[in-house]
Amino acid sequence: MGLSWLPAELAGGPFSVSRARATALPPSRLRHPALTIPTRSVRAEGEATSVLERARAFLVALPDDVAFSHVTACQLWDLPLPGRLEAQTELDVMRSSSSTRVRRTGCHGHRGLQRRRTARSRGLPVTGLAHTWVDLGEVLDRGLTLDDVVVVGDQVATRLAGRRDPGEPATAPASRALAVMARTMDARVRPRGKVLLTEALTLVRAPVRSPMESRARLMFVRAGFPEPEVNRDVHGRDGGWLLEGDLVWEEHRVVGEYQGRDHGSIKQRSYDARRQSVAHD
Repeated sequence: MGLSWLPAELAGGPFSVSRARATALPPSRLRHPALTIPTRSVRAEGEATSVLERARAFLVALPDDVAFSHVTACQLWDLPLPGRLEAQTELDVMRSSSSTRVRRTGCHGHRGLQRRRTARSRGLPVTGLAHTWVDLGEVLDRGLTLDDVVVVGDQVATRLAGRRDPGEPATAPASRALAVMARTMDARVRPRGKVLLTEALTLVRAPVRSPMESRARLMFVRAGFPEPEVNRDVHGRDGGWLLEGDLVWEEHRVVGEYQGRDHGSIKQRSYDARRQSVAHD
């Protein structure tokens, strides 16, 4: 329940102290225990318990020319990070190289926004998908591995691929997405982590439905198996469509299905069971 004594223009979200002072709110109310202080000069109702809530609160106090980047952009894009980074609470914030780096407790300040495309995710300014992936090369020291970067890359490529135009080869959208990621990386001047990013890009595939499908594919390849195709249509001898396989070795007539939380809904379990029955016929 909201605080009844808050002016209507301050209710429903974080607000700056300067904005509050411009209303009829008595200054003493800013020290009320029901208000939290997510960052200096900002007040909010209740604790910010998620990255999204923290980012919204911090944005109130940040300059107008910022975008969230690096790990925070991944979180706001809902890209799959390893647990140790998913739990990161400090926010990555980027400005143009001509501006002063953001220096605020709870933030990692970066510069170089003029060389990146920006977008909005969950209503907040963020670096674009391809640029967010390339920026992971700058935070490898936070514990990212090659496989982690490939997993994020698979999801970025899948989203960039979008839909296939009529008459296009099935591989065209994925090829376009990979080309965008390669151009984004090549446009940087001596990007940090380029060696690992370059290797990761050779392993990125699309479309991929879940992080564990990516990790399963990498596991099979490193175990010496031929690389499977991901999420591709399987047809019968008569050419009719049978199913979409998670991992497909067409030459060997083998379809691999990943069973895990990402496939755990009742609808998905029913779909997986139907695919298994077809594959066993």
